[in-house]
Amino acid sequence: MFICSRNQWRSPTAETIWRRREGYGARSAGTSPRAQRTVSAADINWADIIFVMEGKHRDRLKARFSRPLAHKPLHVLDIPDEYRYLDEELITLLEVSVGAILAQA
Repeated sequence: MFICSRNQWRSPTAETIWRRREGYGARSAGTSPRAQRTVSAADINWADIIFVMEGKHRDRLKARFSRPLAHKPLHVLDIPDEYRYLDEELITLLEVSVGAILAQA
């Protein structure tokens, strides 16, 4: 599960690139009520691992979904909101950072 604020650029990019990989299911959502798709408790329950783009996304999730998150691995990727959908640099950042975490799982 990939989370950013408005589910416009970063998390949909992550979903697109990881959904294409064999053996992975991917979804994306945003923490803002104005997000293209707002994260729900069902999303949290579905996810085996959650990736957020910034610390503020982690904090918002923990405030809203503390119980469903209790036993879920949650990783902050530290990817700032300065990329567009499918930006090549964003794709590289996501492949490297998410790939490193998944390799350890």
